[in-house]
Amino acid sequence: MKNTWINQTKQTTTIKRFLQRQGVGHRLISDVKHGQGNFLLNGALAESSTSIQENDKITLELQPEPEDLTVETSNLPVDVVYEDTNWLIVNKPAGLTSIPGPTNQTDTLLNRVKGYLKQQDAEDLRPHLILRLDRFTSGIVLIAKHRLAQSMISVQVEQHLMEKIYIAIITGQLKQQHGIIDQPIGRVVDSPKRAVMENGQVAKTEFWVQQTSASWTMLKVQLHTGRTHQIRVHFTHLGHPLLGDELYGGPQDLIKRQALHAVSLKFMDPFTSQIIKIKVPLPDDMVQITALE
Repeated sequence: MKNTWINQTKQTTTIKRFLQRQGVGHRLISDVKHGQGNFLLNGALAESSTSIQENDKITLELQPEPEDLTVETSNLPVDVVYEDTNWLIVNKPAGLTSIPGPTNQTDTLLNRVKGYLKQQDAEDLRPHLILRLDRFTSGIVLIAKHRLAQSMISVQVEQHLMEKIYIAIITGQLKQQHGIIDQPIGRVVDSPKRAVMENGQVAKTEFWVQQTSASWTMLKVQLHTGRTHQIRVHFTHLGHPLLGDELYGGPQDLIKRQALHAVSLKFMDPFTSQIIKIKVPLPDDMVQITALE
């Protein structure tokens, strides 16, 4: 694949520094320097150290990414809600693991996306999951279709610049209609669980009450950090575990998995500088709970 930019500044710089300002990561630039692509200046081969001037055209040419043969191909369907040259956004169902692991090597979201790309005759066959969801959390997952997209979105991921909104249904009722939970989260020794602990990593969760009943509250939740199980841990810490969340003690009578759905995502496309905003509906098992009220 090729991507071309025009240097619109009068300041003299090098191809490497220019590409870094566009969001291209150091690792990818190094890979190209070591034979995995080419730098072009006004259509001619160049080095990363080559100086550029105003209005010069800088092209990054990358070799297609071959499939990872250690990842099985699954031809089971994926629910694609947005796609362009660089991005694939899917609505993951609850129960589907994001990436292969010890208990499932053949049918995860990554396996299915690989199968989808092969069916599309894509040149790049090594998809990069930018956002992941727990197995029993449903909703939006962003996937970079090639390594340049992965590289250029990394700053937004690392600096928590994406707007990630979830719908959660917790046990009981909250006194506040809106609040921010700012409590560090760490790993519980010899357990898959996480918990609020003083020596944990910074974690910040914002919420707004959407609907209440005698036994549960539905919330809109925004993540300002991205810790493992963050929403589940923070509301458990408040004494309000998610409905259906067996790991954290949520009741199982209304739903058989944690009532958590990634409902919307907003980010700036680094290739176009345009905002992409995607929203998906609530899954049936969560709709049925709210309909009981």
